[in-house]
Amino acid sequence: MVVNFEDIVDAFDFVSFGQMYELQVFLNKETGETHWHSELSDDFEELPEDIDDEKYIEIPHKNQLALGKNLVLEFARQYLPNDTEEIESIFRREGAYSRFKALLERKEYLDRWYEYESQAREQALRLWCEDNAIEIDG
Repeated sequence: MVVNFEDIVDAFDFVSFGQMYELQVFLNKETGETHWHSELSDDFEELPEDIDDEKYIEIPHKNQLALGKNLVLEFARQYLPNDTEEIESIFRREGAYSRFKALLERKEYLDRWYEYESQAREQALRLWCEDNAIEIDG
């Protein structure tokens, strides 16, 4: 079964919007069908009874692919080495991403961050698909 890569990206973005396991998407590797679930809302269809079967795989959260705080700190070390300590401090409190993005905007690095993050996400998701024998289109 070939799965559209943009569908994987959309599912990943949904899952990564919340905390780990709050939002989930399961991919049926045989049919390519996805099943979306939220611990926060009943607006989604019930998950199939056989969701624990090996034919389903859960789309990972960004933290499971080291695309959360780890990626931010990697970016900081590479592009803003003089600000790394401040960025580490930002990520010790709630609301870190909004403060991090405000700092990037002040330093005119916000677009560079979005490109860096996008490239890292694509690379990590393509590798995840390959590692899990998910054939992708796109």
